[in-house]
Amino acid sequence: MSSAAEQEAVPEPDTGTAGSPAERVAATGSGHRQPVVWPGTPMPLGARFRTGPDGVVGTNFALWAGGAESVELCLFDEDGTERRLALTELTHEIRHGFVPGVRPGRRYGYRVHGRWDPWTGARWNAAKLLLDPYARAVDGEFTLPAEVYGHVRDWPEQQVADTVRDVRDSAPYVPKGVVVHDDDDWADDRRPKTPWADSVIYELHVRGFTKRHPGIPEELRGTYAGLAHPAAIGHLKRLGVTAVELLPVHQFAHEDHLLRRGLRNYWGYNSIGYFAPHAGYSASGTAGGQVGEFKRMVRALHDAGIEVILDVVYNHTAEAGELGPTLSLRGIDNRGYYRLQADARRYADYTGCGNTLHVVQPNVLRLITDSLRYWVTEMGVDGFRFDLAAALARSMHDVDMLSPFLAVIAQDPVLRRVKLIAEPWDVGNGGYQVGAFPPLWTEWNDRYRDAVRDFWRGALPDVRDLGYRLTGSSDLYAWGGRRPYASVNFVTAHDGFTLRDLVSYQHKHNEANGEGNRDGTSDNRAWNCGAEGESEDDGVNALRRRQLRNLLTTLLLSTGVPMLVAGDEMGRTQGGNNNAYCQDNETGWVDWSLLDQPRWRELTALTARVLALRHRHPVLRRRAFFSGRPQAPDGLRDLAWFTPQGAEMTESDWYAPAATVGLYLSGRDIPGRDARGEQVTDDSFLAVLHAGHEPVDFLLPGPPWARAYELLLDTSREDQAQAPGTVHPGGARLTVPERSVLLLRVRE
Repeated sequence: MSSAAEQEAVPEPDTGTAGSPAERVAATGSGHRQPVVWPGTPMPLGARFRTGPDGVVGTNFALWAGGAESVELCLFDEDGTERRLALTELTHEIRHGFVPGVRPGRRYGYRVHGRWDPWTGARWNAAKLLLDPYARAVDGEFTLPAEVYGHVRDWPEQQVADTVRDVRDSAPYVPKGVVVHDDDDWADDRRPKTPWADSVIYELHVRGFTKRHPGIPEELRGTYAGLAHPAAIGHLKRLGVTAVELLPVHQFAHEDHLLRRGLRNYWGYNSIGYFAPHAGYSASGTAGGQVGEFKRMVRALHDAGIEVILDVVYNHTAEAGELGPTLSLRGIDNRGYYRLQADARRYADYTGCGNTLHVVQPNVLRLITDSLRYWVTEMGVDGFRFDLAAALARSMHDVDMLSPFLAVIAQDPVLRRVKLIAEPWDVGNGGYQVGAFPPLWTEWNDRYRDAVRDFWRGALPDVRDLGYRLTGSSDLYAWGGRRPYASVNFVTAHDGFTLRDLVSYQHKHNEANGEGNRDGTSDNRAWNCGAEGESEDDGVNALRRRQLRNLLTTLLLSTGVPMLVAGDEMGRTQGGNNNAYCQDNETGWVDWSLLDQPRWRELTALTARVLALRHRHPVLRRRAFFSGRPQAPDGLRDLAWFTPQGAEMTESDWYAPAATVGLYLSGRDIPGRDARGEQVTDDSFLAVLHAGHEPVDFLLPGPPWARAYELLLDTSREDQAQAPGTVHPGGARLTVPERSVLLLRVRE
């Protein structure tokens, strides 16, 4: 079927806007006076309220639309009346104009005219109202009826449906951008600027963390204002975390397949507005109030000494593949924004979400970096975690650590100073890049996750990998000046089992997602402690709680940057669902009633106790890798490993199966100096990790390692609020309970 024949399959209606852009503008009066458009400026992109020539206030609109034939700015009155204004000024492929009298709160969008030729990647369709990629706020929700698709979604021959243009007007069905007044210079804000080595990250969902919190007023639950409430911040302070990592808060859309099943995208990894705080998390309305509310949340967290890191999704958008909706970038310049295959009808998909942004293109790179700088300079955030960062590091096809994206970040005076975390993989060939990102970056270390899970479930063939993971993963990061804090250590994340489910379920239980339990990973490295799911067996439940204590303590004592997931410290469960991306309900929300139960309060107390130890002792948050050698002539090695027999581990010990390891950390041999140039010294510690199902006798190393040891933590105990406190002489045998972690401090 030819292009012309397919376009004629759905006759275009008489819209009253035929002819040139000027003729179309003249036809949109509807009895209202037509606004005028002054030339304005091409910079900055987006809609910026300001004072124009002769002191006239209004809004400057600027849109990059590289291959477009013409662009109409569409302004919407409160009653929904649409006014179309031609942006006739063109500077370096940017259409721009200043509209006097347009003030904050005004809703707007664009219609972009050009060729419809999907075979060459051209998908312009002026019947579709498009969201400004630079919109600072968005009013309305994407519900995805057939009218918002650029092609005829229900065309009988689905194999060519994406080539048949749909000419129905989408304006009544899509959200609009909102003009926002940028009037905040952040002069009174005090950023915590926590050093990487001192950081403890707490991954949370704005809505899920606050939705069921009894101390937050009901009207604020699920919102930015709810997270800013003293009840929410108080919990973070009591735990001792230094940064919150927010699941995506960029404006996002729900996928069609979820809406058809009566579900919603809960996590938000489906961005469509890279400058707009997601309106669904606003208690202040959606006419721009969400911007100020987000800023107040950041200020409140900063006042509490807590940094704000955003989980950002620049690798793909909510427009999906060729059968997805036309919401923004596809209709502005499909070929300019997205990676296309040799068959330009199809999208290159390195993300598993249908499309991939073409970051090599200067205008796309500019969109991303402008967005990042905006969130730092105007919204106050302190860093970013980049979803599927390997997709951003691809040049033409392969992942390239000299790619334009990484190069631009490295030299940007704003972005190179904030926290940058890579999820160092994507779903394309060669996409797994753990340990490969340049020195400016830290990375989610999934090898840490896997090694720790395997050790505590008894599945490690030997302890070589565990040794690297507990001490900062020098095998991955000790190059190019990188430090141990390049490794963001985690046992759980939003994607996968919660910590409690990790010890309660052997298999995923995702039936509620409506995908036949096919979604979510089957590689969970979980152990259910002898029963699948919730159990009435006191022994099983006691063992599960002990395993939770073991996993949390191991994470928080390891060298690197620990990341906790909201609710893990209080035993949150998702009922075995390891992919709760569409569970915007009690499954996905934190259950604060767990803190009413002593057993879960004790787990929270343990988390806070170990974090307090970490904050007090620099040997537990080292800024340099261990050398295994003395740092001073009369010193001990900074790191030593021991077997239960009290002997230092040999090379053969590393290659043998083992359920017990002893890790000696010398506080007398910490490299580096403090801010005054003084040598950093600390207590020394011995950590014993025992994953065996029977107790084991451990011979405590005597002099010169220690004359005596004070027991600080024993995860076999349920009541961790009280320190064990007993003292054991060096050289004595200490019985280590089954499946437990002991932390002992050296007594001189």
